[in-house]
Amino acid sequence: MMKLTIERGLLLKALSHVQSVVERRQTIPILSNVLIETNGDEVSLRATDNEIEIIEKLPAGVEMQGSATVPAHKLYDIVKKLPDGSQLQMAYVEETGQISLVSGRSKFSLASLSAMEFPTIVHEEMPYSFQVKAEDLVNLISKTGFAVSMEEMRYNLNGIYMHEKKGADESKLTAVATDGHRLACAGIPLPAGAEGMPGVIIPRKTIGELAKLAAEAEGDINVSLSSNQIRFVMGDIVLSSRLIDGTYPEYEKVIPVNNDKKLQADAKTLTDVIERVSVVSEKSRGIKLSLQPGLLQVFAASVDEGSAEDEMDAVYDGEPIEIGFNFRYLLDILAQVKSETVQMYLQDGTSPVILQDEADDNALYVLMPMRV
Repeated sequence: MMKLTIERGLLLKALSHVQSVVERRQTIPILSNVLIETNGDEVSLRATDNEIEIIEKLPAGVEMQGSATVPAHKLYDIVKKLPDGSQLQMAYVEETGQISLVSGRSKFSLASLSAMEFPTIVHEEMPYSFQVKAEDLVNLISKTGFAVSMEEMRYNLNGIYMHEKKGADESKLTAVATDGHRLACAGIPLPAGAEGMPGVIIPRKTIGELAKLAAEAEGDINVSLSSNQIRFVMGDIVLSSRLIDGTYPEYEKVIPVNNDKKLQADAKTLTDVIERVSVVSEKSRGIKLSLQPGLLQVFAASVDEGSAEDEMDAVYDGEPIEIGFNFRYLLDILAQVKSETVQMYLQDGTSPVILQDEADDNALYVLMPMRV
């Protein structure tokens, strides 16, 4: 038996966190449920897909201690439709195997599966532990996560590679992602406790969940890891995940070192120009940039869709260059530029290009050219 009363707003926020881990199409029925457990005047919600586990604690009026599992998405949908400020009474009767939900005049009964069958990730010892500001972690994810590979066959690229990068002046906690067409790299000063940490590949789904939670977090996030697992503690929320078992490629070898031609352009204007021109290259995704002193021209052409060209002022004093790109990849990078100016370093019309935010020396992007 379990019986408790909880405020609708608190429960809705917690469910929005945990239910997103649960896959809607699930071959193992118990994984479609969230485990609800009471402990004194607290209740914890736990969800897992056997790779990621999230636990969140919140206060509740507990009349009878116990535990039960409830279909995660069904419970979330019900609570979402309850009136703001309402209270929800939740009770589990073991004899019937049903969860009853009562809020005002609304009553629901949901089937439950045994809490004893609910799986948990076996947590191993985490020898490395450090703290990161929530906003720093959000920035590391946003500046690199877009470049994570979506190809399941390249499983070692299906996440962000987080590692210690030693420098002449200071070491950095560095995040890297690449899909073979583009590479994103960002870093922050290495936190105390991260010295000597192994390089780990954090899965794409974990990164997505972490990004949402970290965006709501305040203060520091506690990070613990081993070579196989990672855990993030954000107040009353604990997100744990297995890591990708694989070797990340030596990404520094693909960062050009001889790109001596520099273009400086207004990032917002360049974004607008590309978005206008790319209307006629939605299928091919190819655009061509033509650089000459003081001027940047952007072209797109398609046999099926037509052609377009636009231009803007830019600072460039090298020899003229024409180079093609996948416009979506270029726009993804430009979206990370927070200052007014983007810097582009080129070698020729067929070699990888380096892009940087003028105001952020800790972020670097590499983009492969495209034949247009």
